[in-house]
Amino acid sequence: MDYTIFSDDYTRLEGYNPDADLGLGCGLPTEYAGIKKGDQVLNLVPDKEKAFHEIYRVLKPEGHFCISDVVLEGSLPDELKEAAEMYAGCVSTAVKKSDYLATIEEQGFSELIIHKEKQITIPDEILANYLSAGEIEAAKQGEFWIFSITVNATKPISE
Repeated sequence: MDYTIFSDDYTRLEGYNPDADLGLGCGLPTEYAGIKKGDQVLNLVPDKEKAFHEIYRVLKPEGHFCISDVVLEGSLPDELKEAAEMYAGCVSTAVKKSDYLATIEEQGFSELIIHKEKQITIPDEILANYLSAGEIEAAKQGEFWIFSITVNATKPISE
C-alpha cells in the first residue's frame, strides 16, 4: 500500500510511520501536511471514519488528499467477504460507494471529486470457488458491482 504525505512544496514529509497509521492516529501534528496521497489504503482499515478524521486533522486548511480505493454498489455475498483471496485483493473489506463518499463529507471535507471510476470484474473461474452458478449469474445481473475509484477532496479554510 502506498500512503504518502507531502508538504506544501510536494516534498515527502519525514517522521511519518505508515505501519502505525491504520486510522488510529499517525503521530503527525495537527495541520502539518498540505497533500496526502494513497492507493487502496483505506480499504483494509477497519474504521474508515477515524482514518478520514486523521487525514482531516493532519491536513492544513486548503490541503487536499487524493486516494484510489475499492468500493461497492450493492452488497457483496458473505462467501466473498470471508474469502482470503478477496481480502488480499481489497474486495472483501470494500464498502458501498455512497457510504465511502458520505464518510469523507461527514469529516468536513469539501470539493469532493471522483476523478476515475472503473468497474472491476472478477473472473467466473475465481467466483466459482465461492459462489454457485446461480449466484454468479445474479452477480452479473447487478446484485453487486465492484469499482476502483480515485477521489480527492479539500480541507476548507474555516471549519
